[in-house]
Amino acid sequence: MSTGRKYFGTDGIRGEIGKSPLTPDFVLKLGWAAGKVLAAQGSSLVVIGKDTRISGYMLETALEAGLVAAGVKIRLLGPMPTPAVAYLTRTFRASAGVVISASHNPFQDNGVKFFSSEGTKLCDETELAIEEYLEKPIETVASEKLGRVDRVDDAAGRYIEFCKRAIPTEVKLDGLRIVVDCANGATYHVSPHVFSELGADVITIAAEPDGININQNCGATSLAYLQKSVKEYRADLGIALDGDGDRLMMVDHKGEIVDGDEVLAIIATHRLADIGEHVVGTLMSNLGLEKSIRKMGLNFHRANVGDRYVMEILQRTGGILGGESSGHIIVRDRISTGDGTIAALQVLHAVVETGKSLHDLKQVMTKYPQTLLNVRIQEKIDLENNSDIQDAVRAAESQMGERGRVLLRASGTEPLIRVMVEAEEKSETNELAKMIAEVVENAA
Repeated sequence: MSTGRKYFGTDGIRGEIGKSPLTPDFVLKLGWAAGKVLAAQGSSLVVIGKDTRISGYMLETALEAGLVAAGVKIRLLGPMPTPAVAYLTRTFRASAGVVISASHNPFQDNGVKFFSSEGTKLCDETELAIEEYLEKPIETVASEKLGRVDRVDDAAGRYIEFCKRAIPTEVKLDGLRIVVDCANGATYHVSPHVFSELGADVITIAAEPDGININQNCGATSLAYLQKSVKEYRADLGIALDGDGDRLMMVDHKGEIVDGDEVLAIIATHRLADIGEHVVGTLMSNLGLEKSIRKMGLNFHRANVGDRYVMEILQRTGGILGGESSGHIIVRDRISTGDGTIAALQVLHAVVETGKSLHDLKQVMTKYPQTLLNVRIQEKIDLENNSDIQDAVRAAESQMGERGRVLLRASGTEPLIRVMVEAEEKSETNELAKMIAEVVENAA
Protein backbone atom coordinates (compact mmCIF):
# COMPACT_ATOMS: atom_id res chain seq x y z
CA MET A 1 0.00 0.00 0.00
CA SER A 2 1.29 3.46 -0.85
CA THR A 3 2.37 5.68 2.01
CA GLY A 4 -0.44 7.79 3.41
CA ARG A 5 -3.35 5.75 2.03
CA LYS A 6 -5.79 4.57 4.67
CA TYR A 7 -8.29 2.58 2.62
CA PHE A 8 -6.90 1.95 -0.86
CA GLY A 9 -4.67 -1.09 -1.31
CA THR A 10 -2.87 -2.20 -4.46
CA ASP A 11 -6.18 -3.19 -6.04
CA GLY A 12 -8.82 -0.84 -4.65
CA ILE A 13 -10.66 -1.39 -1.38
CA ARG A 14 -11.47 -4.97 -0.41
CA GLY A 15 -12.78 -6.82 2.64
CA GLU A 16 -15.50 -8.92 4.21
CA ILE A 17 -19.03 -7.64 3.68
CA GLY A 18 -20.54 -6.01 6.77
CA LYS A 19 -17.17 -5.33 8.34
CA SER A 20 -15.35 -2.02 8.01
CA PRO A 21 -14.79 -0.71 5.42
CA LEU A 22 -17.19 -2.82 3.33
CA THR A 23 -20.41 -1.48 4.86
CA PRO A 24 -23.25 0.25 2.98
CA ASP A 25 -22.72 3.60 4.70
CA PHE A 26 -19.00 3.64 3.92
CA VAL A 27 -19.53 2.70 0.27
CA LEU A 28 -22.18 5.42 -0.08
CA LYS A 29 -19.66 7.96 1.21
CA LEU A 30 -16.96 6.48 -1.02
CA GLY A 31 -19.22 7.10 -4.02
CA TRP A 32 -19.79 10.67 -2.92
CA ALA A 33 -16.06 11.28 -2.27
CA ALA A 34 -15.08 9.85 -5.66
CA GLY A 35 -17.81 11.92 -7.30
CA LYS A 36 -16.53 15.13 -5.67
CA VAL A 37 -12.97 14.48 -6.87
CA LEU A 38 -14.11 13.64 -10.40
CA ALA A 39 -16.41 16.66 -10.54
CA ALA A 40 -13.52 18.88 -9.45
CA GLN A 41 -11.55 17.51 -12.40
CA GLY A 42 -14.36 18.59 -14.72
CA SER A 43 -15.81 15.09 -15.19
CA SER A 44 -19.37 13.92 -14.74
CA LEU A 45 -19.85 10.34 -16.04
CA VAL A 46 -18.97 7.04 -14.33
CA VAL A 47 -19.65 3.48 -15.51
CA ILE A 48 -20.22 0.75 -12.91
CA GLY A 49 -19.84 -3.00 -13.35
CA LYS A 50 -19.85 -5.86 -10.86
CA ASP A 51 -19.25 -9.57 -10.53
CA THR A 52 -21.91 -12.07 -9.45
CA ARG A 53 -21.68 -11.85 -5.64
CA ILE A 54 -24.98 -11.39 -3.86
CA SER A 55 -23.54 -8.37 -2.03
CA GLY A 56 -23.00 -6.60 -5.35
CA TYR A 57 -26.59 -5.35 -5.41
CA MET A 58 -26.19 -3.66 -2.03
CA LEU A 59 -22.85 -2.04 -2.83
CA GLU A 60 -23.98 -0.93 -6.30
CA THR A 61 -27.00 0.85 -4.84
CA ALA A 62 -24.88 2.56 -2.17
CA LEU A 63 -22.30 3.72 -4.74
CA GLU A 64 -25.07 5.04 -6.98
CA ALA A 65 -26.53 7.12 -4.18
CA GLY A 66 -23.17 8.65 -3.30
CA LEU A 67 -22.20 9.46 -6.87
CA VAL A 68 -25.60 10.93 -7.70
CA ALA A 69 -25.43 13.10 -4.55
CA ALA A 70 -22.15 14.50 -5.88
CA GLY A 71 -23.76 15.34 -9.22
CA VAL A 72 -22.26 12.51 -11.28
CA LYS A 73 -24.09 10.67 -14.08
CA ILE A 74 -23.93 6.86 -14.02
CA ARG A 75 -24.19 4.08 -16.58
CA LEU A 76 -24.80 0.64 -15.06
CA LEU A 77 -23.22 -2.28 -16.94
CA GLY A 78 -24.54 -5.08 -14.74
CA PRO A 79 -22.38 -8.20 -14.21
CA MET A 80 -19.25 -7.61 -16.30
CA PRO A 81 -15.61 -8.72 -16.12
CA THR A 82 -13.18 -6.19 -14.67
CA PRO A 83 -11.33 -5.74 -18.00
CA ALA A 84 -14.66 -5.15 -19.75
CA VAL A 85 -15.32 -2.24 -17.39
CA ALA A 86 -11.86 -0.84 -18.20
CA TYR A 87 -12.64 -1.08 -21.94
CA LEU A 88 -16.16 0.36 -21.67
CA THR A 89 -14.88 3.26 -19.55
CA ARG A 90 -12.88 4.37 -22.59
CA THR A 91 -15.66 3.53 -25.06
CA PHE A 92 -18.19 5.74 -23.27
CA ARG A 93 -15.59 8.49 -22.74
CA ALA A 94 -16.36 8.19 -19.03
CA SER A 95 -14.27 9.98 -16.44
CA ALA A 96 -13.91 6.77 -14.42
CA GLY A 97 -15.00 3.16 -14.23
CA VAL A 98 -15.92 1.32 -11.04
CA VAL A 99 -15.83 -2.44 -10.50
CA ILE A 100 -17.58 -4.05 -7.53
CA SER A 101 -15.64 -7.27 -7.06
CA ALA A 102 -13.25 -9.17 -4.82
CA SER A 103 -11.76 -11.04 -7.79
CA HIS A 104 -10.78 -14.60 -6.76
CA ASN A 105 -11.87 -14.24 -3.10
CA PRO A 106 -14.84 -16.20 -1.68
CA PHE A 107 -18.34 -14.74 -1.92
CA GLN A 108 -18.31 -13.30 1.62
CA ASP A 109 -15.75 -10.72 0.47
CA ASN A 110 -16.28 -7.88 -1.94
CA GLY A 111 -14.49 -4.73 -2.99
CA VAL A 112 -14.52 -1.53 -4.99
CA LYS A 113 -11.84 -0.62 -7.50
CA PHE A 114 -11.62 2.31 -9.87
CA PHE A 115 -10.31 2.81 -13.38
CA SER A 116 -9.23 6.12 -14.87
CA SER A 117 -10.66 7.50 -18.10
CA GLU A 118 -7.82 5.65 -19.88
CA GLY A 119 -8.89 2.29 -18.46
CA THR A 120 -5.92 2.08 -16.09
CA LYS A 121 -5.78 1.98 -12.29
CA LEU A 122 -6.25 5.36 -10.59
CA CYS A 123 -3.06 7.22 -9.77
CA ASP A 124 -2.05 7.61 -6.12
CA GLU A 125 -2.85 11.32 -6.15
CA THR A 126 -6.49 10.71 -7.11
CA GLU A 127 -6.89 7.96 -4.50
CA LEU A 128 -5.45 10.25 -1.83
CA ALA A 129 -7.82 13.03 -2.89
CA ILE A 130 -10.78 10.63 -2.53
CA GLU A 131 -9.58 9.64 0.93
CA GLU A 132 -9.44 13.31 1.95
CA TYR A 133 -13.13 13.72 1.05
CA LEU A 134 -13.96 10.58 3.06
CA GLU A 135 -13.08 12.59 6.17
CA LYS A 136 -15.58 15.34 5.31
CA PRO A 137 -19.36 15.40 5.82
CA ILE A 138 -21.53 14.62 2.78
CA GLU A 139 -22.98 17.67 1.05
CA THR A 140 -25.57 16.95 -1.62
CA VAL A 141 -25.58 19.12 -4.73
CA ALA A 142 -28.67 21.17 -5.62
CA SER A 143 -31.59 19.07 -6.88
CA GLU A 144 -31.25 20.26 -10.46
CA LYS A 145 -27.58 19.14 -10.45
CA LEU A 146 -28.13 15.61 -9.15
CA GLY A 147 -26.76 12.83 -11.33
CA ARG A 148 -28.90 10.48 -13.41
CA VAL A 149 -28.64 6.70 -13.75
CA ASP A 150 -28.99 4.78 -17.03
CA ARG A 151 -28.59 1.06 -17.69
CA VAL A 152 -26.46 -0.12 -20.64
CA ASP A 153 -28.30 -3.04 -22.23
CA ASP A 154 -25.69 -4.00 -24.84
CA ALA A 155 -22.56 -3.98 -22.64
CA ALA A 156 -21.96 -7.72 -23.00
CA GLY A 157 -22.21 -7.61 -26.79
CA ARG A 158 -19.80 -4.68 -27.00
CA TYR A 159 -17.20 -6.54 -24.94
CA ILE A 160 -17.61 -9.78 -26.89
CA GLU A 161 -16.90 -7.99 -30.17
CA PHE A 162 -13.94 -6.17 -28.61
CA CYS A 163 -12.40 -9.47 -27.46
CA LYS A 164 -12.82 -11.06 -30.88
CA ARG A 165 -10.73 -8.25 -32.37
CA ALA A 166 -7.78 -9.27 -30.12
CA ILE A 167 -6.63 -11.75 -32.78
CA PRO A 168 -6.48 -11.24 -36.58
CA THR A 169 -9.82 -11.58 -38.36
CA GLU A 170 -8.52 -14.42 -40.53
CA VAL A 171 -7.79 -16.60 -37.46
CA LYS A 172 -10.52 -19.15 -36.84
CA LEU A 173 -10.80 -21.58 -33.94
CA ASP A 174 -12.63 -24.20 -36.02
CA GLY A 175 -11.78 -27.75 -34.95
CA LEU A 176 -10.74 -26.83 -31.41
CA ARG A 177 -12.71 -28.29 -28.53
CA ILE A 178 -12.35 -26.06 -25.46
CA VAL A 179 -13.69 -26.31 -21.91
CA VAL A 180 -14.25 -22.86 -20.40
CA ASP A 181 -14.55 -22.54 -16.61
CA CYS A 182 -16.21 -19.23 -15.74
CA ALA A 183 -15.82 -19.60 -11.95
CA ASN A 184 -19.55 -18.81 -11.63
CA GLY A 185 -18.40 -15.23 -12.00
CA ALA A 186 -18.66 -12.21 -14.24
CA THR A 187 -17.54 -13.93 -17.47
CA TYR A 188 -20.39 -16.46 -17.49
CA HIS A 189 -22.39 -14.66 -20.20
CA VAL A 190 -19.55 -13.30 -22.32
CA SER A 191 -16.36 -15.38 -22.56
CA PRO A 192 -17.90 -18.66 -23.82
CA HIS A 193 -19.54 -16.65 -26.63
CA VAL A 194 -16.19 -15.10 -27.60
CA PHE A 195 -14.65 -18.52 -28.24
CA SER A 196 -17.72 -20.10 -29.85
CA GLU A 197 -18.28 -17.15 -32.20
CA LEU A 198 -14.69 -17.58 -33.37
CA GLY A 199 -15.48 -21.18 -34.32
CA ALA A 200 -14.48 -23.29 -31.31
CA ASP A 201 -16.54 -26.15 -29.94
CA VAL A 202 -17.08 -24.81 -26.41
CA ILE A 203 -18.09 -26.78 -23.33
CA THR A 204 -18.93 -24.33 -20.55
CA ILE A 205 -18.67 -25.20 -16.87
CA ALA A 206 -19.20 -23.19 -13.65
CA ALA A 207 -21.42 -20.71 -15.50
CA GLU A 208 -24.53 -20.75 -13.30
CA PRO A 209 -23.91 -18.05 -10.69
CA ASP A 210 -26.30 -17.92 -7.74
CA GLY A 211 -24.66 -15.13 -5.75
CA ILE A 212 -22.72 -17.38 -3.40
CA ASN A 213 -20.99 -20.00 -5.60
CA ILE A 214 -18.45 -17.62 -7.20
CA ASN A 215 -14.94 -19.20 -7.15
CA GLN A 216 -16.30 -22.15 -5.17
CA ASN A 217 -14.25 -25.22 -6.18
CA CYS A 218 -13.91 -23.82 -9.68
CA GLY A 219 -12.13 -21.15 -11.68
CA ALA A 220 -8.50 -20.12 -11.90
CA THR A 221 -7.79 -20.81 -8.23
CA SER A 222 -9.28 -24.32 -8.13
CA LEU A 223 -8.42 -26.29 -11.26
CA ALA A 224 -9.41 -29.87 -10.38
CA TYR A 225 -12.91 -29.48 -11.91
CA LEU A 226 -11.45 -28.16 -15.16
CA GLN A 227 -8.77 -30.88 -15.31
CA LYS A 228 -11.42 -33.56 -14.89
CA SER A 229 -13.70 -31.94 -17.50
CA VAL A 230 -10.96 -31.59 -20.13
CA LYS A 231 -10.23 -35.31 -19.96
CA GLU A 232 -13.92 -36.27 -19.70
CA TYR A 233 -14.84 -34.32 -22.84
CA ARG A 234 -11.55 -35.17 -24.62
CA ALA A 235 -10.98 -31.49 -25.18
CA ASP A 236 -7.90 -29.92 -26.73
CA LEU A 237 -7.48 -27.63 -23.74
CA GLY A 238 -9.22 -25.89 -20.88
CA ILE A 239 -9.48 -22.22 -19.95
CA ALA A 240 -10.06 -21.17 -16.33
CA LEU A 241 -11.03 -17.59 -15.47
CA ASP A 242 -11.54 -16.15 -12.01
CA GLY A 243 -14.54 -14.39 -10.49
CA ASP A 244 -13.95 -11.06 -12.21
CA GLY A 245 -12.30 -12.36 -15.38
CA ASP A 246 -8.88 -10.72 -15.12
CA ARG A 247 -6.99 -13.94 -14.36
CA LEU A 248 -6.24 -16.94 -16.62
CA MET A 249 -4.99 -20.45 -15.93
CA MET A 250 -5.06 -23.21 -18.54
CA VAL A 251 -5.08 -27.00 -18.73
CA ASP A 252 -3.64 -28.98 -21.66
CA HIS A 253 -5.20 -32.07 -23.24
CA LYS A 254 -3.36 -34.30 -20.77
CA GLY A 255 -4.96 -32.52 -17.84
CA GLU A 256 -1.70 -30.78 -16.88
CA ILE A 257 -1.85 -27.22 -15.55
CA VAL A 258 -0.39 -24.38 -17.63
CA ASP A 259 0.13 -21.44 -15.28
CA GLY A 260 0.67 -17.71 -15.83
CA ASP A 261 4.44 -18.06 -16.28
CA GLU A 262 3.98 -20.65 -19.03
CA VAL A 263 1.26 -18.56 -20.68
CA LEU A 264 3.66 -15.59 -20.77
CA ALA A 265 6.39 -17.74 -22.32
CA ILE A 266 4.02 -19.05 -25.00
CA ILE A 267 2.76 -15.57 -25.93
CA ALA A 268 6.29 -14.12 -25.96
CA THR A 269 7.51 -16.91 -28.25
CA HIS A 270 4.62 -16.55 -30.67
CA ARG A 271 4.71 -12.77 -30.76
CA LEU A 272 8.48 -12.37 -30.58
CA ALA A 273 8.54 -10.09 -33.62
CA ASP A 274 6.12 -7.47 -32.27
CA ILE A 275 6.27 -7.33 -28.46
CA GLY A 276 9.35 -5.12 -28.20
CA GLU A 277 12.40 -5.82 -26.04
CA HIS A 278 10.92 -6.11 -22.54
CA VAL A 279 8.81 -8.69 -20.69
CA VAL A 280 7.78 -8.17 -17.07
CA GLY A 281 7.18 -10.81 -14.40
CA THR A 282 7.21 -10.57 -10.61
CA LEU A 283 9.45 -11.59 -7.76
CA MET A 284 7.53 -14.88 -7.68
CA SER A 285 7.89 -15.67 -11.40
CA ASN A 286 9.63 -18.99 -11.98
CA LEU A 287 13.32 -18.83 -12.86
CA GLY A 288 12.52 -20.98 -15.88
CA LEU A 289 10.45 -18.11 -17.31
CA GLU A 290 13.31 -15.65 -16.87
CA LYS A 291 15.77 -17.98 -18.60
CA SER A 292 13.30 -18.64 -21.43
CA ILE A 293 12.69 -14.92 -22.02
CA ARG A 294 16.42 -14.10 -21.96
CA LYS A 295 17.09 -16.96 -24.38
CA MET A 296 14.74 -15.21 -26.82
CA GLY A 297 17.02 -12.16 -26.63
CA LEU A 298 14.56 -10.12 -24.57
CA ASN A 299 14.99 -8.27 -21.28
CA PHE A 300 13.18 -9.74 -18.29
CA HIS A 301 12.16 -7.50 -15.40
CA ARG A 302 10.82 -8.52 -11.97
CA ALA A 303 8.17 -6.31 -10.37
CA ASN A 304 6.77 -6.54 -6.86
CA VAL A 305 3.83 -8.93 -6.59
CA GLY A 306 0.68 -7.26 -7.95
CA ASP A 307 -0.45 -6.42 -11.49
CA ARG A 308 -0.30 -2.72 -10.58
CA TYR A 309 3.49 -3.00 -10.25
CA VAL A 310 3.81 -5.09 -13.42
CA MET A 311 1.99 -2.33 -15.29
CA GLU A 312 4.28 0.37 -13.85
CA ILE A 313 7.38 -1.33 -15.28
CA LEU A 314 5.66 -2.02 -18.61
CA GLN A 315 4.81 1.67 -18.92
CA ARG A 316 8.32 2.72 -17.94
CA THR A 317 10.06 0.38 -20.40
CA GLY A 318 7.50 0.60 -23.18
CA GLY A 319 6.89 -3.14 -22.96
CA ILE A 320 3.54 -4.64 -23.86
CA LEU A 321 3.66 -8.09 -22.24
CA GLY A 322 3.80 -8.91 -18.55
CA GLY A 323 2.08 -10.84 -15.82
CA GLU A 324 2.10 -13.04 -12.76
CA SER A 325 2.36 -16.77 -12.13
CA SER A 326 -1.19 -16.61 -10.74
CA GLY A 327 -2.52 -15.74 -14.18
CA HIS A 328 -2.81 -11.96 -14.33
CA ILE A 329 -1.60 -11.44 -17.90
CA ILE A 330 -1.32 -7.95 -19.40
CA VAL A 331 -1.13 -7.56 -23.17
CA ARG A 332 -0.99 -3.78 -23.47
CA ASP A 333 -1.45 -3.49 -27.22
CA ARG A 334 -4.77 -5.33 -26.87
CA ILE A 335 -6.22 -3.89 -23.62
CA SER A 336 -5.12 -1.56 -20.83
CA THR A 337 -5.37 -4.07 -17.96
CA GLY A 338 -5.15 -7.79 -17.24
CA ASP A 339 -7.74 -9.79 -19.18
CA GLY A 340 -8.07 -13.57 -18.93
CA THR A 341 -10.16 -13.93 -22.10
CA ILE A 342 -7.85 -11.83 -24.26
CA ALA A 343 -4.76 -13.59 -22.87
CA ALA A 344 -6.38 -16.95 -23.71
CA LEU A 345 -6.99 -15.75 -27.26
CA GLN A 346 -3.28 -14.98 -27.66
CA VAL A 347 -2.49 -18.58 -26.71
CA LEU A 348 -5.21 -19.98 -28.99
CA HIS A 349 -3.78 -17.90 -31.83
CA ALA A 350 -0.44 -19.64 -31.25
CA VAL A 351 -2.12 -23.06 -31.16
CA VAL A 352 -3.91 -22.43 -34.48
CA GLU A 353 -0.99 -20.82 -36.28
CA THR A 354 1.68 -23.35 -35.23
CA GLY A 355 -0.54 -26.41 -35.34
CA LYS A 356 0.96 -27.47 -32.00
CA SER A 357 -0.94 -28.55 -28.91
CA LEU A 358 -0.89 -26.46 -25.75
CA HIS A 359 1.16 -29.24 -24.15
CA ASP A 360 3.83 -28.88 -26.84
CA LEU A 361 3.81 -25.07 -26.76
CA LYS A 362 4.49 -24.92 -23.02
CA GLN A 363 7.77 -26.79 -23.52
CA VAL A 364 9.34 -23.46 -24.53
CA MET A 365 9.95 -23.03 -20.80
CA THR A 366 11.29 -25.51 -18.26
CA LYS A 367 9.87 -24.89 -14.80
CA TYR A 368 12.36 -24.95 -11.97
CA PRO A 369 11.35 -26.77 -8.78
CA GLN A 370 10.38 -24.39 -5.97
CA THR A 371 10.30 -24.82 -2.22
CA LEU A 372 8.35 -22.24 -0.23
CA LEU A 373 8.50 -22.23 3.57
CA ASN A 374 6.65 -19.85 5.89
CA VAL A 375 8.39 -18.81 9.10
CA ARG A 376 6.09 -17.35 11.75
CA ILE A 377 7.52 -14.35 13.59
CA GLN A 378 6.54 -12.47 16.75
CA GLU A 379 7.86 -9.09 15.67
CA LYS A 380 9.15 -7.48 12.50
CA ILE A 381 12.59 -8.52 11.24
CA ASP A 382 14.84 -6.27 9.14
CA LEU A 383 15.77 -8.86 6.53
CA GLU A 384 18.13 -6.58 4.63
CA ASN A 385 20.26 -5.69 7.64
CA ASN A 386 20.35 -8.97 9.57
CA SER A 387 23.86 -10.30 8.98
CA ASP A 388 23.04 -13.93 9.86
CA ILE A 389 20.14 -14.04 7.39
CA GLN A 390 22.11 -12.32 4.64
CA ASP A 391 25.05 -14.69 5.15
CA ALA A 392 22.71 -17.67 4.80
CA VAL A 393 21.20 -16.25 1.62
CA ARG A 394 24.65 -15.55 0.13
CA ALA A 395 25.79 -19.07 0.98
CA ALA A 396 22.77 -20.57 -0.80
CA GLU A 397 23.19 -18.32 -3.83
CA SER A 398 26.90 -19.15 -4.01
CA GLN A 399 26.13 -22.88 -3.97
CA MET A 400 23.56 -22.60 -6.77
CA GLY A 401 25.22 -19.95 -8.92
CA GLU A 402 23.07 -19.32 -12.00
CA ARG A 403 21.23 -22.60 -11.42
CA GLY A 404 18.85 -21.09 -8.87
CA ARG A 405 17.72 -18.14 -6.77
CA VAL A 406 16.53 -17.20 -3.29
CA LEU A 407 13.66 -14.88 -2.36
CA LEU A 408 12.85 -13.70 1.15
CA ARG A 409 9.88 -11.46 1.75
CA ALA A 410 7.56 -10.53 4.56
CA SER A 411 3.89 -11.38 4.14
CA GLY A 412 1.69 -8.34 3.73
CA THR A 413 -1.22 -9.93 5.60
CA GLU A 414 0.24 -12.34 8.20
CA PRO A 415 3.18 -12.33 10.67
CA LEU A 416 5.24 -14.51 8.35
CA ILE A 417 8.54 -14.45 6.51
CA ARG A 418 8.29 -16.35 3.24
CA VAL A 419 11.44 -18.25 2.23
CA MET A 420 11.46 -19.36 -1.40
CA VAL A 421 14.27 -21.25 -3.13
CA GLU A 422 14.35 -22.31 -6.78
CA ALA A 423 16.96 -24.63 -8.27
CA GLU A 424 17.34 -27.31 -10.92
CA GLU A 425 16.96 -30.11 -8.37
CA LYS A 426 14.08 -30.36 -5.90
CA SER A 427 16.34 -31.91 -3.26
CA GLU A 428 18.59 -28.86 -3.38
CA THR A 429 15.68 -26.43 -3.01
CA ASN A 430 14.41 -28.36 0.02
CA GLU A 431 17.83 -28.43 1.65
CA LEU A 432 18.64 -24.75 1.13
CA ALA A 433 15.13 -23.47 1.99
CA LYS A 434 15.22 -25.42 5.27
CA MET A 435 18.69 -24.04 6.08
CA ILE A 436 17.62 -20.41 5.50
CA ALA A 437 14.31 -20.89 7.33
CA GLU A 438 16.19 -22.15 10.42
CA VAL A 439 18.38 -19.05 10.40
CA VAL A 440 15.28 -16.81 10.10
CA GLU A 441 13.63 -18.71 12.97
CA ASN A 442 16.68 -18.14 15.17
CA ALA A 443 16.70 -14.46 14.27
CA ALA A 444 13.02 -14.24 15.22
